[in-house]
Amino acid sequence: MNRRSFIATSLLAPFAFPLGKTLGESPLPNKRLGKADHCIFLWLGGGMSQVDTFDPKQLGQNQGDKKLPGSLYPSIETAVPGVRLCEHLSRTAPLMDRITAVRSVQHKVIDEHAFATNLVHTGRMISGNAVYPSLGSIIANQRGAASPEVPAYILVGYPNVSRGPGFLGTKSGYLYLTETSAGPAGFRRPDHLDEDRVARRKGLLEPFLNNANAGAAADYREAQQEALRLAGPGFIRHFRLEDEPTSLRESYGGEFGQRCLLARKLIQAGVRFVEVSHNLNFLNGAGWDVHNDGIKSQHLLIQELDAALAGLVNDLERLHLLDRTLIVVATEFGRPPEFDARGGRGHQGSTFSMVLAGGGLKHCGAYGVTDDLSKKVLENPVSVPDFHATILTALGVDPHKELMDGSRPVPVTDGGTPIAALLG
Repeated sequence: MNRRSFIATSLLAPFAFPLGKTLGESPLPNKRLGKADHCIFLWLGGGMSQVDTFDPKQLGQNQGDKKLPGSLYPSIETAVPGVRLCEHLSRTAPLMDRITAVRSVQHKVIDEHAFATNLVHTGRMISGNAVYPSLGSIIANQRGAASPEVPAYILVGYPNVSRGPGFLGTKSGYLYLTETSAGPAGFRRPDHLDEDRVARRKGLLEPFLNNANAGAAADYREAQQEALRLAGPGFIRHFRLEDEPTSLRESYGGEFGQRCLLARKLIQAGVRFVEVSHNLNFLNGAGWDVHNDGIKSQHLLIQELDAALAGLVNDLERLHLLDRTLIVVATEFGRPPEFDARGGRGHQGSTFSMVLAGGGLKHCGAYGVTDDLSKKVLENPVSVPDFHATILTALGVDPHKELMDGSRPVPVTDGGTPIAALLG
């Protein structure tokens, strides 16, 4: 790639615009597509321990010479009989009739965070022949924004190729921000720029934009015009959390909860897919990657997740948006029940939990059965493509549809089958 093409491509990366209808569309046999309009994807980077959160087992012991495999915290009852959660998920527990912990997710990537993160975001392993689109980009591509006033896909976190559009191109990419207080980087107008000066600057750009009719130049024109539009007060107002009641903001908890509140505001405005990262501002020095001493304050992460998830479910339900909004709690892999030398946990891809809430699904508290230490799946195994197919179906996207990578058709999922029990 030459320097000019690289610069043009880089300038386009933050923006999300829906592409037109793709080829290879096929009906979903014998299954109704869901009616959810939005997805809020909560990303727990590092690897959430399922035995310490959504799939608790016997109590273990992580100190001393004779460590005992098992959960680190006691479990509590939930709104669904027979479904228990870690005691630090006390606000989520009464809401489990609107939530399903999918306890039987599995893949074979265990030792590499980047590869597992890419797999959970794209549904495929990294290939030398193609850069596959993320789930967010697929949904942005197929559904577009619910309002012309906003982009289809926003990332609250640091940009990464695993979250990107891959072969779908930059128009199916994301706009991102790294902190709730600032809004999207570079989108807030400086105070000295009034409407007259903005109009004059647009006039200076017009000759260039009007002559950009093909290729990267045309893409740049479209991205530049969209950037100028989104830089106005009409879009930026959606990032003003201070407009929300103090009691509501407090109900969401800390910084991660404030990101979740922002996600709610964004889907209200018409954004189709919002990813919210919980691997920033770590509370324990290691995030969800709880090797060794990182596990000592793991409970703080779980408590912050609890407040944010419960706050989001309650708020969406209050606004009559829960059935129209699918909440996903995702992580790259789980943790084994055994402890390492200093009391932490390693990586486990053979069995782990991810969570679905709202979205018009038929929730059951928990789906899938694991053994007595959550090391093996005993019933209803779910692959990552199956999990993606369930999300896509809930959002009204046929998981068997084919997208086009140049002249090559690529199925939306890598052979994924939706979880029929959750689709009703």
